Amino acid sequence: MWTAVKLFLIAFFSLIILALAAGGAVFVYYAKDAPALTLDKLESKPSTKVYDSSEKVVATLGAEQRNLVKTDNIPVMLVNAVTSIEDHRFFNTRGIDPIRIAGAFVNNLKGGSLNGGSTLDMQLIKLSFFSTDESDQTLSVKIQEAWMALKLDQKWTKEQIFTAYVNKVNMANGYYGMGTASQAYYGKDLTQLSIAQLALLAGMPQAPNTYNPYTNPTSAKWRRDMVIRAMRRYDKITAEEEKKALATPIDDGLQPLKQSVTIPSYADNFLKQAIAQAKTLAGDDILTEGAKIYTTLDTTAQQNLYNIVNTGNYITYPDDTMQVASTVTDVKTGAVIAQIGGRNQPSNVTFGFNQAVQTDRDWGSTMKPIVDYGPAFENNIYTSTNNYVSDSPTTYPNGTPLKNWDNTYFGSMTVKSALALSRNIPAVKTLINVGLDNSSKFVNGLGITLDPLEYSNAISSNSKNGGASSEKMAAAYAAFSNGGIYTKPYYVSKVVFPDGRTVEYKPVRSRAMQASTAYIMTNILQSVLTLPLSESVGSYAAVPGLAAAGKTGTSNYTDSEMDQITEKYGSLPGMVSPDENFVGYTPQYSMAVWTGYSNRMTPIYGTSTQIATKVFSSMMTQLTPDPSSVATWTMPEGVSQEGTALVKTDSSGQTISQSSANGS
Repeated sequence: MWTAVKLFLIAFFSLIILALAAGGAVFVYYAKDAPALTLDKLESKPSTKVYDSSEKVVATLGAEQRNLVKTDNIPVMLVNAVTSIEDHRFFNTRGIDPIRIAGAFVNNLKGGSLNGGSTLDMQLIKLSFFSTDESDQTLSVKIQEAWMALKLDQKWTKEQIFTAYVNKVNMANGYYGMGTASQAYYGKDLTQLSIAQLALLAGMPQAPNTYNPYTNPTSAKWRRDMVIRAMRRYDKITAEEEKKALATPIDDGLQPLKQSVTIPSYADNFLKQAIAQAKTLAGDDILTEGAKIYTTLDTTAQQNLYNIVNTGNYITYPDDTMQVASTVTDVKTGAVIAQIGGRNQPSNVTFGFNQAVQTDRDWGSTMKPIVDYGPAFENNIYTSTNNYVSDSPTTYPNGTPLKNWDNTYFGSMTVKSALALSRNIPAVKTLINVGLDNSSKFVNGLGITLDPLEYSNAISSNSKNGGASSEKMAAAYAAFSNGGIYTKPYYVSKVVFPDGRTVEYKPVRSRAMQASTAYIMTNILQSVLTLPLSESVGSYAAVPGLAAAGKTGTSNYTDSEMDQITEKYGSLPGMVSPDENFVGYTPQYSMAVWTGYSNRMTPIYGTSTQIATKVFSSMMTQLTPDPSSVATWTMPEGVSQEGTALVKTDSSGQTISQSSANGS
């Protein structure tokens, strides 16, 4: 009998030893394939946030919105709530809890899952290195989590591990981290929440969507009450506190749910450019490092521009497919304050197509101030607004026919009238006298590339290499307003990383022309806004009482294209063109507006030719509610008034003589 007992015990303990050995072998087999424990993966990064010029958040980037909390800002009651429901021996174990793991293993043998055996340490490992998918609910993954949790517990304190867990967990509705959820759901810090509210947050990570109080309040209450009872079971709260917490409505203190990941459609095009600049400035990792991107966006101006373009409250558009692209810059700083790349853009597309920065459309006669007349005054080809130029039949230097838009000729006329009335022949003659090299230098100084610059660019931005966009044109014209100083347009002022490292953008400025040239050009372009409507749509850009200047621009169809237009649409009244533009400025803002259709063979005609100027005046009205508060431009040295003309003068006050033609 005794011998049989001895044999049984030997066999029993041998089986136990074999089981332990086998279990150890399995543990080692799976643990060796565990990912390397890189501690930085355990630490959550805050969401990248984008700020406007007033340093208010206008967008959060990335799939997860997360605001981090520090250990000192985590209330003890939240610690009690989380540990009571998730791992009540958390502070007494070293990464794994053998009792819980054994229980989970037995459950798995019965056909259940391995859930329930994970400590908070292991849950943090899962959230950082694995997933909550069913494919990761396996024995091998569980062993790897346990092995990594053992190593983690040797490197971090329990406080560090708990803080990382609180900041890592999914809290539904696009929010990550309990601190984030506290602000989003209750508008308060964690330290200000009640026991019932903390219990709700503590219970959500197990199944965030299931226990979402906004979409599943019944399930959320069931889970919250489970947490409260667990807290009472482990003596973390009193019976009275338990009773009060259980009686609290599940929606107590909940705020209306806001969108978690915000990329507002009204600023989509601007933000696309801002993020591109921020990446260039501070590196591609800004979107994953929780950086703060401070932009030049004027949110009110951006919303106004969006509404002007996308509603019928300001302007009547001919249809829903006509497009508008526009950029507004601050004249003094050169910063882009608002931008829009199209009308009726898809609301479900983020960072979509932005026509405002494309150079594939023709800006027509808006090129005349920067290709022809600006360099003419800069190089003293013209020294008075009353210098004369002939509007008479001629050709391009290569013999190509040249004509005005109305196929008429005005004969000898002042430079001021020739530009204000947008006569093509005087513009080309002016460029011929300036010379292509001088003009190209002037244009390049305004941030525009036309390579190679040709005589056709006297009235067009079309170029083999380069071209113009609303961004480029707004910046170029801003130099006229700013005394000849050009600033490269920019969208970002600085990028701040979570560790405090700051990368600032330093605006790139240069003198593009003499102050006298800028002032004279402004004087001429002011007259565009005072012309009778019978002569120009430029007066639609005027805002009563506001000092403003600008230039209309119309592109042209070729003769063969016009034949196609006529065949499709019949004989259309008045000007017919693929692009209608306006570039204008005040002493404070510069704005370029392009209008047209994505298919350039859809023509603009009739009252649609007025839209670009009306967008400008509508926007300037919003930007400058009190026009009388804006002082007009001050005449600089090197300019004097002689009768009705402005003339360039030398240091002694004498009128500068005109230079001879410079050729090409």
